[in-house]
Amino acid sequence: MLRTISERGPITAAELADSLGLTPAAVRRHLDCLAHDDMVEEHESTGATERKRGRPARAFVVSPTGHARLRGDYEPLAGSVLRFLRDSSGDAAVTEFARQRAEKMAEQAAPVVESAGRDMDSRTQALAAALTEQGFAATTRPVGNDTALAGVQLCQGHCPVQHVATEFPQFCEEEAKAFSRTLGVHVQRLSSLAQGDHVCTTFVPTPNSPSTERDTR
Repeated sequence: MLRTISERGPITAAELADSLGLTPAAVRRHLDCLAHDDMVEEHESTGATERKRGRPARAFVVSPTGHARLRGDYEPLAGSVLRFLRDSSGDAAVTEFARQRAEKMAEQAAPVVESAGRDMDSRTQALAAALTEQGFAATTRPVGNDTALAGVQLCQGHCPVQHVATEFPQFCEEEAKAFSRTLGVHVQRLSSLAQGDHVCTTFVPTPNSPSTERDTR
């Protein structure tokens, strides 16, 4: 359930029940347990299931404690190694490490993305699937249909390196650059788990958007 919330949050109890094939009562019991352990937080819903009258439907996102549970326990060591690298060789060394890591992510995703053809929506969905395989709980959402700002939002509900990316923003910056190279279009990072948002969101323009004409290299 925690992984589903990370992938689809903010998500309501009713949406969770539909997604997981559980009864609403069972979902509420699980949510109560997760909330008691500070694994999830309430977030005002803006989706289709929002109530038309009265208070908005309660929706949930993964809390910082929940993300730590999903990540595992290796990040304190990773942070120590990166601080040592920065102190001994400078920020440029950290940036190069982040770039190489992002390139490896992109190399793993590239065959799946290329097999999706040239349609940018399909390519972004393929990238999301590849990222999910790498632990990023990624999904896509179309935005701005039939407008000059039409595109796809690539959402990452979980980040395995969120803790170190908070201290070393190079990880987020190099990741976005790798997405641009992999998709073949300029992308824009809109939000980040590392900066306190509940999801990492990257805007991917569709071919009709002027921003696709920018240099992606």
